[in-house]
Amino acid sequence: MRQFGLIGLPLTHSFSKKYFTEKFRREARTDCTYDLYPLQAIDEFPRLLAEHPSLEGLNVTIPYKKQVLPFLDQFEMPRGLHACNCIRIRNGKKTGFNTDVTGFEKSLKPLLKSRHGQALVLGTGGAAESVLHVLSRLGITYLQVSRSKQHPGIISYDELSAELVAGHPLLINTTPLGTYPDTAVCPPLPYEGISEGHLLYDLVYNPPLTLFLQKGIERGATVKNGEEMLVIQAEESWRIWNEH
Repeated sequence: MRQFGLIGLPLTHSFSKKYFTEKFRREARTDCTYDLYPLQAIDEFPRLLAEHPSLEGLNVTIPYKKQVLPFLDQFEMPRGLHACNCIRIRNGKKTGFNTDVTGFEKSLKPLLKSRHGQALVLGTGGAAESVLHVLSRLGITYLQVSRSKQHPGIISYDELSAELVAGHPLLINTTPLGTYPDTAVCPPLPYEGISEGHLLYDLVYNPPLTLFLQKGIERGATVKNGEEMLVIQAEESWRIWNEH
């Protein structure tokens, strides 16, 4: 039996298990399973591999996309990217990949207009790294927003103004704020700065319409959730796991 799975915490409402289980059923792949492996700490990763020697591939989600890096043997990721969401395990070697980059870029590009040249990226975790890499590749300038000011290029939510939001027509939420079951929360922005020229992209997919996106719709903005990105990155992970 070929074994695959997802590590992270929490994994209560995993997209990946449902997606791959349905994929295997649809494609009549009776020799494959995809399971959830919630780790209380990344230090549990070696024990997980020891207990499941048949594992061929893993996806990685919050909060371990950066923390897992020291446990891997090699990497096939874009230069300068320090976040891994896909691991291939072959002949005892653990290789790290990033399929978030592919998923985000392919789902974002069809929505971009010439006016979307400046972005605010909400969050500073592993998912944000993938987003920043894509924005740089597309020539989009950005500011990161965090709960606390960490270093140049990152501002705090307290420093946001309606004018600053108005001057950044692309808003990307990489935080888990608004994810089910905490659907009544959203990033603390001056939403009055949003107009019909804005594009709001939320990496959250559950619920399909987060409060962040709802507030964008109320202001006439274009909105997109993270479901298509997840589908693309999942299929890219599957391709990597089956490469010869």
